[in-house]
Parts: sequence; structure tokens; C-alpha cells
Amino acid sequence: MKALVLSVLLTFAMNMVFAQAQEYIQLRKYTFDKTEQLQQTEAFIENIYLPELKKKGYSRVGVFRNHAEESDTALYLYLLLPIPNPTTLYDTDIEILDIFPEEKHYARVENVLLKSFQDMPMLKPSELSGPRKDRIYELRSYESPTDKKYINKVDMFNAGGEVILFEELGFNAVFYGEVIAGSNMPNLMYMTTHANQKARDDNWKAFVDAPKWKEISSMPKYQKNVSHIDIHFLYPTSYSDY
Repeated sequence: MKALVLSVLLTFAMNMVFAQAQEYIQLRKYTFDKTEQLQQTEAFIENIYLPELKKKGYSRVGVFRNHAEESDTALYLYLLLPIPNPTTLYDTDIEILDIFPEEKHYARVENVLLKSFQDMPMLKPSELSGPRKDRIYELRSYESPTDKKYINKVDMFNAGGEVILFEELGFNAVFYGEVIAGSNMPNLMYMTTHANQKARDDNWKAFVDAPKWKEISSMPKYQKNVSHIDIHFLYPTSYSDY
């Protein structure tokens, strides 16, 4: 009996440690009206904001530009930052508020707060070594029609095996996250990494053709759990940790 109780307590403790290891993620998206705004904001982030963040112990900070397309020529900059809990970044921003420039160097800014998935609790910098400008960091948002369907889609990634399949096929995921606060809830977001556009297309073909995906996607319990998908192609700046 004692052995059983100890086993249960140990399992509970291990589960608690694992749950606590799940990072929170802030994804900040800047939109610019002109190139000069983008350049000014990048200079501020690279030379002032990031050094201050890193002095305070923040690491694995990602900064990405968008691959402009004919259908969307707007300029964007994405800041990706893992945080231990949702209050820490707010406190840090308040502490360094005086260094923010008075002038407005962007058109709008949007913040999304996420909690990393159980099957990938920590953000992971990509191991790719090719030219940064060629890389495709694919940021996806999956919206669900209801909260129940959203929970079902998250389960499909974790218990269903999507995260494992992406790993097996070399998608170099940076993160998978449940959106806690954002403009398109209920939704999840994730980011994968590919050497270039061809590698990205080949990886997705392998995913769609994989027997495991055909098995997962045909399960009755996982039907109609995504109502809209947004896809953004990004590449890392020279000073990004990813």
C-alpha cells in the first residue's frame, strides 16, 4: 500500500513539474506604413530593447520580417518572446518604459499571449544553418468554430500525434501554443522552420501523404475542428535568436 501511495505521489509530482515547464509566449506584431518606420523600430529593438531584456534574464528572443507577397505588400515585424508567466513581461516593460522613443515608429501593434503545448513545453531555436533570407518560418493560426472544437484540435496535436509527426518529418518547430489572449479566439498558433520555399513545400507534401496523418485526420472524433487558417511566411533578422 505504501509503495502504491508513493508511486501515485511521485507521478503527481512529476506531472506538476512537467506542467510548470510549459512556457508562456508573447507574440508581438508591428505593422508599418513605410520602410523608414520599420528601420527605426528594428534599430530600437536590436540596440536598446533586446539588450535590456537580456540583462533581465530573457533569452531565445525571435525577431522576424515577413516575406512580402503580391497579395500583401504591407510591412510587418514579429517579436517572439518566451516568458515564465504572463505578468513578467508587463513588469519588465514598465521598468524600462523611459527608454521607449516618444515618436511613433509604427502604424499599429498587436499582442498575442500563448501557453505552449504539453508535447512541446519549451520554445526551440531552429538548427538550420542556411541563409536567413531564404528560410521560411511558417506561422500558422488555426481558428475553431467553438471552444469545445478548439480543445479538440489542441488534443489532436498532442494526444492525437500531430506534434510527433511534425518532428519526425523535420519541420523544426519553434513552438506550438494555445492562444490565451488575442484577436482571433478560440485559436491555436504554431511556427515551423524550413530551409527555403521548396523545402517547405516538400515537407508539407510529405505530411499530407503520411499514413499517420491520414489516420489521424480520418478519426471521427477529430472532424470539423478548424474553421479558418491564417498562414504567414517569415524570415529571421540578423539579430534573432531563431
